Amino acid sequence: MAAKIYYEQDAPIDALKGKKVAVIGYGSQGHAHSMNLRDSGIQVAVAELPGTPNYKLAQEHGFSPGDIKTAMDGAELVIVTIPDEIQAKVYQEQIKPNLRPGQTMGFCHGFNIHFKYIVPPKEINVVMIAPKGPGHLVRSEYQKGGGVPCLLAVYQDATGTAKKIALAWANGMGGARAGVIETTFKEETETDLFGEQVVLCGGLTALIKAGFETLVEAGYQPEIAYFECLHEVKLIVDLMYQGGLSYMRYSISNTAEYGDLTRGPRIITEQTRQEMKKILQEITSGQFAKEWVNEYQSGLKRFNELYQKDYNSLLEQVGRRLRKMMKWIDVKEV
Repeated sequence: MAAKIYYEQDAPIDALKGKKVAVIGYGSQGHAHSMNLRDSGIQVAVAELPGTPNYKLAQEHGFSPGDIKTAMDGAELVIVTIPDEIQAKVYQEQIKPNLRPGQTMGFCHGFNIHFKYIVPPKEINVVMIAPKGPGHLVRSEYQKGGGVPCLLAVYQDATGTAKKIALAWANGMGGARAGVIETTFKEETETDLFGEQVVLCGGLTALIKAGFETLVEAGYQPEIAYFECLHEVKLIVDLMYQGGLSYMRYSISNTAEYGDLTRGPRIITEQTRQEMKKILQEITSGQFAKEWVNEYQSGLKRFNELYQKDYNSLLEQVGRRLRKMMKWIDVKEV
């Protein structure tokens, strides 16, 4: 069964015209949704902590950021864009006391709703518009006249208008230009976490590190290993982005294609697939969510140790040095 996809003609912005939208947090997604909605003619109030870089950024972008209570007052839609790990605390202390019946809470990721770290009152709508791209891309594509594809979900429809409001939000922030796919909070949350852990972030970084270390341990120059195992990843991913696996294979040499088809399955083995299934089970059971929340609440000791280990690795040291010579790259170092 094909997924239901909505476009601009299916998502009239009227449900938010003349209404106020509150955006809680002015970070990656928050700044993009705020600016895009404002440019689409919607009244936007931003809530952000005074003195923070994001507060100053909101001011630079022409907003007058305030506290959560002020932003939520009279808002038809309250969009929560602060990080997953602090949402529950902020909800209990500042959002929940200021909710009124008939309001709509909007999320860009289903984590806290799906795993019930946030349990909204029954008399409000709960919806999600989740862009399939980072906030800077949501903003830049909108400015070009395009948009980033989004996922839409309705968790709770107290007024009978939840879906209309969510579609209007998707239209106003540019997502309906590219297509909005209907899903559920459960499906979005679990597939998003799985993709991040197994492929996009966890799987990819572990593969890059293992490849780099294998070459260096065999006596090859770290600089050569860096180019082969990290730098060129972008070239291959760009080809996949444009036309899938088939276009990538069409574009590379026959030698590379044969190596891909015959050696790839020796890396991603049945044992790897079993581990993927185990990770998926940890996600669906709520085990990972509980582990992450506990890690954050206990001070992020393990998180920081793992991060620093990779940050100081030979791969990263070589990369930082080589990127200084790549004048054609808009280098971003942290």
